Amino acid sequence: MQAIGRFVRSLTLKPQGVTMIVAAFLPVFAIIAMFPVVGAIIAHFRNEPDAAIKVPAMVTAPGYAIALLAPFVGLAVDRFGRRRLLLACTFVYGLVGALPILLESLNAIIASRLLLGVCEAGILTTVNTLIADYWDDRERRNWLMLQGIVGPALQPLVFLLVAAVAAVRWNGVFLVYLIAVPIFISMYFCVFEPKPPEESETVSSASLGSSHFPWAQAAQVAALTLVASVIYYVFIVNGSLTWREIGVSDPMRISKVTFFPSLFILAGSVLFRIVSRYPNTMQIAVFFALFGLGLMGIGLATTIASMQLALVVQQTGAGMTVPALIAWAQSKFDFAHRGRGMGVWTSAFFLGQAISPLIMALAAARAGSMQAAFALAGAVALGLGVIAALLALRAPRRAVAA
Repeated sequence: MQAIGRFVRSLTLKPQGVTMIVAAFLPVFAIIAMFPVVGAIIAHFRNEPDAAIKVPAMVTAPGYAIALLAPFVGLAVDRFGRRRLLLACTFVYGLVGALPILLESLNAIIASRLLLGVCEAGILTTVNTLIADYWDDRERRNWLMLQGIVGPALQPLVFLLVAAVAAVRWNGVFLVYLIAVPIFISMYFCVFEPKPPEESETVSSASLGSSHFPWAQAAQVAALTLVASVIYYVFIVNGSLTWREIGVSDPMRISKVTFFPSLFILAGSVLFRIVSRYPNTMQIAVFFALFGLGLMGIGLATTIASMQLALVVQQTGAGMTVPALIAWAQSKFDFAHRGRGMGVWTSAFFLGQAISPLIMALAAARAGSMQAAFALAGAVALGLGVIAALLALRAPRRAVAA
């Protein structure tokens, strides 16, 4: 009870924290808001050549812009400050996101979605930078846990909102992006520019950091985040195919049998907070191990029950992955380089989102089925978990406040 009390007290009177975790949902919002209406948009552009290809590309276009531009956005964050860039990106996000309500050209809508991705790169990079700037390690872990919980918890509300506005007209869904306007207002009043360490009254020489960007740490962050992102999106993109391979093909039935296991993504965020008292390498080992066991279980499943059990494990790992990766990446960069470092992290994560379907399609073609490809991905993840655990055990012990 005392631990719960400390946790609640650490979150009180922190409106900037609430603003940050809600703002971090905007890049995810840009994708999930579109999927329920893809069919309706394709139907509207049925006379457009290659509409069936262009519309899904329109949905995912922001992710490609994020993967390409996030490191450059991070450079701007470090050079020009956090607050102004975050305010500008959030305000433009709302305008550009809603712009297709006035457009009738599919190519123009795709162009607006690419510009939306530029704004998302700025929002996500700056939010993750500010979380590290504002709070010490213990409080940071609390906010990262909440960030991992709030996103999945808001998704059902997003689907209801999308259904309501899409019922009015085919492009009504784009009006939901105006949700960025109240978030912008909250940012304007609650978010402040953090002081660099050298401007603080007390600062250790170690916290000042080096004047040179730590390219080795950035490469390490990019490589591990890319691999973890590819594994993270394995089930999100291809999960329905594995259900089909065990005889469940109806979309409604797939949704029903997946619903309960999917709730464990919330448990994964809580598990991150529990495991976060241990070194970052051990946190990475845990989520890779969960992914490995879960994906291998999905690959070997022959019944609905066995698939659901494996999915519970996989979803728990998924819930732990993003906050653990962000916490690890934040620890690699000092204040002066944090924007660029988080830009590298953001770029690698969204690049993994883009290439994961391609890798799994090739693996399934070679292995003979999507389930076999899942088992292979699980074996890779489990191997990475073992390596991370061995590195964690060999590293010097350090005390971490709970």
